[in-house]
Amino acid sequence: MRGQKKIGFAVVGLGAIARGAVLPAFARTKNAKLIAVVSRDRNEAAAVARKFRASAYYTADEFSTCLASPEISAVYIATPPGAHASYAVQAAAAGKHVLSEKPLAANVAQATQMVEACRRGGVLLMTAYRKFFEPSCVYLKKLIQSGELGRIDVIHTAFSELFMPGASLAWLVDPKLAGGGPLMDLGIYCVNTTRWMVKEDPIEVSAQTWTSDAATFRDVEEGVSFRLRFPSGLIVQGSSSYGAALSSFVFVQGSKGWASLAPAYDFSEERRLTVKLGKKRWIRRTFPVCDEFAPELDAFAEAIRANRPVEGDGVQGLRDMIILDAIYNSARNGRSVAIDYRAVERAVN
Repeated sequence: MRGQKKIGFAVVGLGAIARGAVLPAFARTKNAKLIAVVSRDRNEAAAVARKFRASAYYTADEFSTCLASPEISAVYIATPPGAHASYAVQAAAAGKHVLSEKPLAANVAQATQMVEACRRGGVLLMTAYRKFFEPSCVYLKKLIQSGELGRIDVIHTAFSELFMPGASLAWLVDPKLAGGGPLMDLGIYCVNTTRWMVKEDPIEVSAQTWTSDAATFRDVEEGVSFRLRFPSGLIVQGSSSYGAALSSFVFVQGSKGWASLAPAYDFSEERRLTVKLGKKRWIRRTFPVCDEFAPELDAFAEAIRANRPVEGDGVQGLRDMIILDAIYNSARNGRSVAIDYRAVERAVN
């Protein structure tokens, strides 16, 4: 693998995220190369392959043939979450490394299956947490870790987007495919990014969900709010909704200052960071829109080439699924829930 110039990828699932972000990113990668695309529709696969200069295309029924290609070393899974596990297990059995869109799966059981399959197959599993490579979030993490904000007391964070029936992707409100509502699609950023920034995992959660449009949101929540408690005493207050305009932020309150990043999560908007340290020191920075997918692909490709662990691996994806499951559990039962990570230990041993 070390002598290979670029790591060959197959992209599975040709929906909005693949065509709008993942596939275009290959033109800007240093370590990754698009070899093939996979779709349920042969004509779509052929058209997308031509557009993005993939040398091969396959239908979903031909996935095993795709995996047999010696040019392909890794698979990027960009299907709805409910289909991630099936493709990941097949890829791992074929000795192909797996980069999966977030959330890692539609539920904890599926995520565990993915981690176990990749461990058995001796391949890398990475969750596509693009914020790990986005400059404003990297800057804010470094600021927190530097101690300049002091002891972090509370982090407020939210990510919402207006779901419009007939215009938005229908599978987003299908619990079998999505695993849930906005918590799975958007709230995952609030959970993963904050715990990545503070390098700590929550131990308890309380949450509630709401629905004002029962016709549209009959099977999943329309909105969710949650409170995560961490061992250090840190509290993260988060929320996500399909009933609000596109918006996101992270607001960090520390004993020596505060920091505000907004917008924080959408990849199509420039970010504005405001920091106040002490009584007089202000930091204001604007981060332009950038490609968050090419660095992610390159990082995974380089990890494959160097045979080393990758940040945001499948275990981190599984930990997030456990946290999301606890949030839903708390909302259903109307009480605080302790977060049990024992499924992680079982999956990696």
